[in-house]
Amino acid sequence: MDVKQLEKKAKQHRREIIQMIYDAQSGHPGGSLSAIDLLTALYGTILKFNPKKTDWPDRDRFVYSKGHACPALYTVLADHGYFSKEEFKKFRKLGAMLQGHADRKWTPGVEFSAGSLGQGLSFAIGIALAGRLDKKNYKTWCMIGDGETEEGAVWEAAMAASQFKLSNLIAILDYNQVQQTGKVKDIMSLEPIEDKWKAFGWRTFDIDGHNMKHIVDTLQKASRDDGRPTIIIAHTKKGKGVSFMELNEKFHGKAPNEEEYKKAMEELNDG
Repeated sequence: MDVKQLEKKAKQHRREIIQMIYDAQSGHPGGSLSAIDLLTALYGTILKFNPKKTDWPDRDRFVYSKGHACPALYTVLADHGYFSKEEFKKFRKLGAMLQGHADRKWTPGVEFSAGSLGQGLSFAIGIALAGRLDKKNYKTWCMIGDGETEEGAVWEAAMAASQFKLSNLIAILDYNQVQQTGKVKDIMSLEPIEDKWKAFGWRTFDIDGHNMKHIVDTLQKASRDDGRPTIIIAHTKKGKGVSFMELNEKFHGKAPNEEEYKKAMEELNDG
């Protein structure tokens, strides 16, 4: 898909995210909306996968560490044929395929069962090491959130990836500025974030996580091996695309009511 097609697709996914969470009256809209441009581009351009053979040994692996924001991942997986969009109507229902946190036992295409934050990067390191041992040339991609990056386990993983020179590992930081109870900078500032990752031995790219052309170009560059693990620091907005959700911690894990749902869909249908 080209940039215009990806932008159109991301807007469609935003509508699907709001619809899914509204129907369930439960879920995490803010982090889903911030990540969707990145996920749309990743799956639409560079990730190697086969929805008809989810255990294809040579597939790229994508670890979604911020798994509470799973509506974004679900919209992309369904769009690429992993399961029917009819499953959206059962989101967060007991026994449904689409659980409230992404779970590999339940959902085709999900590589990592999420729940406790701060674990995904370590899991991705294990996959990347396995790929090296098995002499496979797949890439391991991992999306982490800025709130979870306050956790020490993330930085232990960052050290390990550099120590083992995991050039087949690419992390994406969804730096959406807001966590469950407020702004990241007020709770535990990550700055200077790019300097920190560089100091840990990572190659870094610093981008606008809502500029589709910039995202696509950077994904291509990041996938080229230079002997180090890579991180894309994507500056995003929590709740991007819905005015009253943007940078609003109240919509970290809150479904819109009927009035909010109608306003959100009006904004996302505009243009």
